[in-house]
Amino acid sequence: MLSWFDGVRDLSFGAMALRLLLAVLCGTLIGLERSYKNRPAGFRTHILVCLGATLAALTALYLVLNLRLPADISRISGQVISGLGFIGAGAIIVTKKMTIKGLTTAAGLWTTGIIGLALGSGYYELGLLGTVLVLLAETWFSVLGRGIKRNPEYVMEVGYHDKNSLDNVLRFCKDSHMSITNLKIHTVEETEDVPPHYIAEISLRGNTASEQLLSQIRRMPGIISGLTL
Repeated sequence: MLSWFDGVRDLSFGAMALRLLLAVLCGTLIGLERSYKNRPAGFRTHILVCLGATLAALTALYLVLNLRLPADISRISGQVISGLGFIGAGAIIVTKKMTIKGLTTAAGLWTTGIIGLALGSGYYELGLLGTVLVLLAETWFSVLGRGIKRNPEYVMEVGYHDKNSLDNVLRFCKDSHMSITNLKIHTVEETEDVPPHYIAEISLRGNTASEQLLSQIRRMPGIISGLTL
């Protein structure tokens, strides 16, 4: 514990005002980085989350220490942490390509609320250090994350006549060390030029080249078409 803050760990008006101002500052610093990257939750949202959590912690302390009411400080903080999950869920978006975006922003909102609880409880050192670490995770660590080599992911569409043909395709993909992340099957009605058949959209992740894999699948018996989406 730093001795600088020893004089403002009580529940005087000056100490409470300092905690609220620090909550606004920490929420602003984290939120500005999110706003700069055009994320769903900007600096105002982060300020309100941090400020609200700080107010909840201060209220819990006031009820117990000043009014001597039989309130549970930890229970109030726990309710704040649970409620932050609903706010963070609003920042998570599932795109048309079935990819998830907004997880980092949601986690940042949740952590910002906990930083507010730390500040409201008078643990200034933890709140300020947590703010610095969150900023490092959202800036410098994101650069490191982009340098991580990932297996390519793509979607292929395969037309086939019977279920055994699809089973052979899926087995071949697994034998080729491809991870199947999603599978959708559509029925195609009969027309004058094309007999009735099925189309499978297969989402794959792996190191095998997509065109090389698809060319081998096209040569399988029962396969009538194949292309990469």
